[in-house]
Amino acid sequence: MPGLDLDAALRAAERAADAAAAAIRPWFRASLAIERKGDESPVTAADRAAEQAMRAVLAEAFPGHGILGEEFGEDRPGASLQWVLDPIDGTKSFVTGRPTYGSLIALLEDGVPVLGVMSQPSIGERWIGMRGRPTTFFSPIGGPAVARCRACPSLAEAQLSLTTLDVFTPETRAQWDRLAGRVAQVTWGGDCYAHGLMALGLIDLVAETTYKIWDWAALVPIIEGAGGVITDWSGRALRPGADGSVLAAGDAALHEAARDLLVG
Repeated sequence: MPGLDLDAALRAAERAADAAAAAIRPWFRASLAIERKGDESPVTAADRAAEQAMRAVLAEAFPGHGILGEEFGEDRPGASLQWVLDPIDGTKSFVTGRPTYGSLIALLEDGVPVLGVMSQPSIGERWIGMRGRPTTFFSPIGGPAVARCRACPSLAEAQLSLTTLDVFTPETRAQWDRLAGRVAQVTWGGDCYAHGLMALGLIDLVAETTYKIWDWAALVPIIEGAGGVITDWSGRALRPGADGSVLAAGDAALHEAARDLLVG
């Protein structure tokens, strides 16, 4: 069997991102019904249409690959190459007209994320991470560029991001508070977009819990390709079956310092 052609996979992933963007844009800042799933997270017609569009592109390009999506479950379980999709990461932001949401497309090889695309349809920005290559960032303003995390000298100078405090248990809230009390500033509501800003050297730390595989899979190649580190709170690599905690940092020393506070 021939090896994985990452360039062909990227071309398909970008077509899928384009298809998702076309499905999403008509709904942004428009009136749409919001439903609640079993976990009380919101879902809309835009989420479903975007995932269907991505699935169609990827299934045509790679009919033997597995596909796992937030809204429509898993096709071809057990495939060694699996696409993982989150059509709108940050639906709460999306339905309130905030552009801090994105479509996430990842390719896993034997459970390891090797390709990640984060697309922001309303702004036209896109991050691409690939195994063994630097992360690239595309903007309609500045064009393509290499994305690079910054090395933050200390926790006391770090910018920390969290989507919401609502996800914490009393135990994880106490862990989070230890970290938040040591940084320069905390900003809120970023979802996947905060990780994109980290890859651009604008945020230093992201610490989250309750992430599903479609929330983190695309972010792993993006953060690592930009020179950052992304694991669970204990420092373990993010793989299928991970516990839902995610700690991303712009450099290894900052990651270690944050991890020690979270698990200490």
